[in-house]
Amino acid sequence: MLKTKITAVAAFLSLAFMGTVGAADIDTAKGPVTIAVTPAKIAVFDIAAIDTLDSLGIEIAGLPSNLYLPELAHLKDGSAVVGDIFEPNLEALSELQPDLIILGGRSSTQVDAASQVAPTIDMTMDGDDLLQQAKTRLTTYGTLFGKRAEADTVAKALDAVVAKAQAAVAGKGKALIIMTNGPKVTAYGPGSRFGWVHSALDLPPAVPDVQAATHGEAVSFEFIANANPDWLLVLDRAAAIGSEDQNAKATLDNELVASTTAWKKGQVIYLPDGDFYIAAGGIQAMSRVFTAITDAYAKAQ
Repeated sequence: MLKTKITAVAAFLSLAFMGTVGAADIDTAKGPVTIAVTPAKIAVFDIAAIDTLDSLGIEIAGLPSNLYLPELAHLKDGSAVVGDIFEPNLEALSELQPDLIILGGRSSTQVDAASQVAPTIDMTMDGDDLLQQAKTRLTTYGTLFGKRAEADTVAKALDAVVAKAQAAVAGKGKALIIMTNGPKVTAYGPGSRFGWVHSALDLPPAVPDVQAATHGEAVSFEFIANANPDWLLVLDRAAAIGSEDQNAKATLDNELVASTTAWKKGQVIYLPDGDFYIAAGGIQAMSRVFTAITDAYAKAQ
């Protein structure tokens, strides 16, 4: 155990202090880190990070076994599988010999383990300000990999997508974000895992005081009927993770949900599941979520 801790610390220190010439100072979930040289070979386990790196055209040598998003499937060509989104395969990582390992979200607990193989950083994002965190990560990767101009271009494109979504939702009523997991339903509001949608778009919540917890608040169909949202924003978790459980449309197809303004007006938005659940904080994934919201609201009477 002591040897493992010493190895992990040594790997981290080699990342932070191996020189200053051409060094890049970056922010991580664990605080600022100085990386002395541009990493030539990287392994990435966080889908949001993979998505953002892909937006910059950065090559990734090591990837998790499941990328979940079809838009990322092309990255598998020429890359090695080095674990899954929860846990690195240390043997596969050792064989790859990356210069840098990027973890985040579901894999963030594995920093010490991955640091035994190579310098490792945690780029986890969460909270109401997820959009700003995503843009900060974009700038960070642009700096680290010599892609500042590309990062600026991508950021401007994202800003335009967000502005369009903000205009689309303005004055069109209150929304409730729910997640179905087979037959179960969970609600989310400001301050919750998905509260960034309300924050980024200034979207009024149908229920302001939904319990702000990572997994939201388990609710009944009566809760949804009483909330009577103008809009229902729906995440189908089963679809996001590739489960064969009952889908969201089947779960919500009942008299109580049908009594809501959202259902009556056809204002139920089934969000891009993988983008919203697996890759939240990824630049391209967030752009697709905002675009889906814009397109749905644009159809409102």
